[in-house]
Amino acid sequence: MIALLLEGQDAQGAEGRAEGDNLWLRTGSLEALTGWARKPEGLCQGAICVPIPAGQASQWLRDDEVNLAALWRHLGRPVVHDTSGRAWVFGASAQERSEGLRGLEAPDFELPDLAGHRHRLSHYRGRRVFLVTWASW
Repeated sequence: MIALLLEGQDAQGAEGRAEGDNLWLRTGSLEALTGWARKPEGLCQGAICVPIPAGQASQWLRDDEVNLAALWRHLGRPVVHDTSGRAWVFGASAQERSEGLRGLEAPDFELPDLAGHRHRLSHYRGRRVFLVTWASW
C-alpha cells in the first residue's frame, strides 16, 4: 500500500507501486482517491480532460495502471516522495497557492476554547481576529 497526501488531503491505502519518480496506480484506485478517471480522451476529472501527450502513452499508461506522478508534473504541480516510494505528496500548483493568498483570507478551522465551547474562524469573518498559537515541540 502507498500513503498519499493529495493537495493537503490524506488519501491512505492506494493500490500502486513506485518506480523511481513515477507512481503507478490501478485505475480504480486512481479514481477513488483523486477523482481522475482514465477515458479514451485521456485522464479526466469531471468535465476536464487532459489528453495524453503524443508519444508519451507508455510513460503515462499501462494495462490497468496510470502514472499519477506524470499527470501531476504535466499539470505543473509539485510531487515529492520518500526514498522507499511508500509515501507520496501531491501538491497544488503555484498558481493555485498564490490565488489563495491573494484574498488574504485564512482557511476556515474550528477549535474549542478553554471552557470547551467550539469556535469557527468563519464566525468572525469581517471582524479583526488575533490568533495566538503555541506548540510544545
